[in-house]
Amino acid sequence: MRLCHDGSRCWMSLLFVYPPPLGGGWVGPARRLPCSGRGRAVRGGGRSGRWARVWGGRWLGGARAGGFTSAPQHSPARLSSAQHSPARHGSAQNNPAMPPPPGQTQLPDWDGLKLRVRTLIASHRVMIFSKSYCPYCNQVKELFSSMGVEYYALELDVTADGPSIQQVLAELTNQRTVPNVFVNGKHVGGCDATYKAYQNGTLQKLLGDVKDAETYDYDLIIIGGGSGGLACSKEAATLGKKVMVLDYVVPTPLGTSWGLGGTCVNVGCIPKKLMHQAALLGQALKDSRKYGWQYEEQVKHNWEIMVEAIQNYIGSLNWGYRLSLREKSVTYLNSYGEFVEPHKIKATNRKGQVTYHTAETFVLATGERPRYLGIPGDKEYCITSDDLFSLPYCPGKTLIVGASYVALECAGFLAGLGLDVTVMVRSILLRGFDQEMAEKIGAHMETHGVTFIRKCIPTQVEKLEDGTPGRLKVTAQFTEGPETFVGEYNTVLIAIGRDACTRNIGLETIGVKINENVSAKLVRRKRQDYVDQAIELESACSNQQLIKPTHLYMNGKIPVNEEEQTNVPYVYAIGDILEGKLELTPVAIQAGKLLARRLYGGSSTKCDYINVPTTVFTPLEYGSCGLAEEKAIEKYGKQNLEVYHSLFWPLEWTVPGRDNNTCYAKIICAKHDNNRVVGFHVLGPNAGEVTQGFAAAIKCGLTKELLDETIGIHPTCAEFGTLL
Repeated sequence: MRLCHDGSRCWMSLLFVYPPPLGGGWVGPARRLPCSGRGRAVRGGGRSGRWARVWGGRWLGGARAGGFTSAPQHSPARLSSAQHSPARHGSAQNNPAMPPPPGQTQLPDWDGLKLRVRTLIASHRVMIFSKSYCPYCNQVKELFSSMGVEYYALELDVTADGPSIQQVLAELTNQRTVPNVFVNGKHVGGCDATYKAYQNGTLQKLLGDVKDAETYDYDLIIIGGGSGGLACSKEAATLGKKVMVLDYVVPTPLGTSWGLGGTCVNVGCIPKKLMHQAALLGQALKDSRKYGWQYEEQVKHNWEIMVEAIQNYIGSLNWGYRLSLREKSVTYLNSYGEFVEPHKIKATNRKGQVTYHTAETFVLATGERPRYLGIPGDKEYCITSDDLFSLPYCPGKTLIVGASYVALECAGFLAGLGLDVTVMVRSILLRGFDQEMAEKIGAHMETHGVTFIRKCIPTQVEKLEDGTPGRLKVTAQFTEGPETFVGEYNTVLIAIGRDACTRNIGLETIGVKINENVSAKLVRRKRQDYVDQAIELESACSNQQLIKPTHLYMNGKIPVNEEEQTNVPYVYAIGDILEGKLELTPVAIQAGKLLARRLYGGSSTKCDYINVPTTVFTPLEYGSCGLAEEKAIEKYGKQNLEVYHSLFWPLEWTVPGRDNNTCYAKIICAKHDNNRVVGFHVLGPNAGEVTQGFAAAIKCGLTKELLDETIGIHPTCAEFGTLL
């Protein structure tokens, strides 16, 4: 294909894509149509179908037709075959009796090819992706033959979808050449890498001696049935491994427990977002009067109905997870797992029955649980987020202790449901997040009825009256001055942070290291000593990144390498329990899948923990991706940054006339890196939906110039990004 670099008229070759009767997609012969501009696809003809653009003779879906051979001068994204093959019709590969029409080529089924490649790798001791004419491939085959080792070789040059398989291998291993060698699911590499591994003994270790190898009950045991553990288990099972998942919820001091799925599904993201939505509906009812809706009766909220509906939905998710494990042939035990010796765990169920199981590899995905204050009455009378979402009665007047995102989210939706809510803050809001945004969130919550008590720490909680809810007395100490605070509440919710569930699963038995902080001694001191020491530590360490106030208790995090491997080679860890990693459900899911693929699918792709988007679902939602302004200044220097920011007023809020000059957005750009966006922050409705789109752009190296060149969608909140 000729590209019109000089703007002159040229011809553009196009492939016509016909949808066959049973789905799939066939590429027809190339046609030549006039090009109306550089890189512009031309739709022509009256027949039903779609045009697939060809760049330099290369079809965007990866298949060749029409004899084009030149290399593309651009790299547009590949068109997935799914875009041309409606899933409801099935695929031609699943119907071998349906050949492509004469002169047409079937589009690659990329997902199917990936599964095929991973299955080949997992099911053969030695798997060689080869080409029959390649001398280096023949050398590798001769090497294994000389070792008396059987291998399976797939000759890509004589396989119909060989080029597509090689492309899948490149995505899995970052190796674009052959031979591509795998041994027992591990990627070895090409000819040179294989010979090097042979010379230094690594290859022999990978091969092992099957006769002498120790046998285990399972290839993989995962301790923890949350999002990350489930993702890892299902991916490993898909790759042909025998997998067990153990999941057991230790009840809270008040006796609350839940089903399979982990924190996010049961006592985190899902119920939190649903209760947040309940609060937003209340605000929408107020706004509706200005839009002409008239209703006379007093609108009230029923806590019990909301909780029942949410718990019913969560129950359906629990059942779905169990069903998906069964479909993948993953063994699930609702038992507490504990290491008793290397490669061996003890599993104890709710009835106290004990079984023992061994595995070659273990993955720790135990997650975290809320931290308590360590003061009189906290576990006896207070609740945490583990209790709130299934609380059978309305909590009434509520004190929330802490300023974490969990604390502010709970405060926000409880206040939105019409409750009297107070937040007691020791130091700052949303530690670790951009502080300008955090303070704006706090200010907005105060204008909407949430009371904040700053620089204050509870020292005692007493019960004054039984009931559902009852009545509690809270005594607290201000951190600046000798004053004390005393207040009465129906419910006290503690949200001061979370600790990893790693201390009582026998990790010390097998030598897995966890983070134990020296300040743990403070837990056992008198409360006043703790307060004084906490203030002293925070002041002394305010400029040190490694020491934060949340570390005043042992957090039990596990240090791992970039492969999520602990100091014990056969034990890996994923999710919230990792030291220095993001505590987000999608991160755990991604890490779990990629870990399974590295262990058993020959992949070398690692989880990318950089520029991960997140959203805090406070009444004024806060979405962010990249660095907080404080962190950006620390990394780049203030003089090397440009900050673009603006207030905006959502159109939907103008008619009710509320919250003008409240929504806010800013981007932080690195001047000396082409004004690349290194921090994105937005406060406003649907901030999570807005942030997700910008996060993809930031991953691709978004700059301020590209934002300026982007045309916004009007009228939307998201268009602020094009107007800063």
